[in-house]
Amino acid sequence: MKKHAIISVAVVALSALAAAVASTQEYKAKSIEVDQPWSTATPRGADVAAGYMTIKNTGTEPDRLTGASSPVAGKVEVHEMTMENGIMRMRPLSSGLEIKPGQTVELKPNSFHLMLENLKEPIQQGKTFKATLTFAKAGSLDVDFAVAPIGATAAPAHSH
Repeated sequence: MKKHAIISVAVVALSALAAAVASTQEYKAKSIEVDQPWSTATPRGADVAAGYMTIKNTGTEPDRLTGASSPVAGKVEVHEMTMENGIMRMRPLSSGLEIKPGQTVELKPNSFHLMLENLKEPIQQGKTFKATLTFAKAGSLDVDFAVAPIGATAAPAHSH
C-alpha cells in the first residue's frame, strides 16, 4: 500500500514537472519564435477553448499566423476579440494575424487568440495538448500548450 502511494506521488510530481517544462518552452521556425503556448481547462461538455502565446518575428519581413490544427479540436481559427460601444465582439481573422519584423504579438484573453472549436475531449488542467501553428512564410510549427485552471488569465506558473 505504501509503495503504491509513493508511486502515485511520483507520477503526479512528474506530470507537474512536464507541464512546467512545456509552459516555459520556446519554439522556432525560421524567423518566428513562439513562447509559452497555453490554454485554460474546460468544463466537461464544453465545445470550445482558446489558445494563447507570444509570437516574435526576428526577421526583416512580415509574416502571418494563418491558422492552426490540433488533435483535440475539429477546427482551429485565429480570432480577435474587441470592445465596441461596450459590447464584446469576437471574429475570425480570415487573412490571419500579421507579425511585423522585429515585433512581438501577444495572444491573450480578451484580445487575439486561437479558437479551438468542436472539442473532441475536455482540455484538462495540468496536462498539455499538441497543436500545429501555420505561418505564411515560416511554415508549420508544432507546439505543446500547457493548461491552466478554468478562468485563468495568465499562463500556468512554473517552478524549476
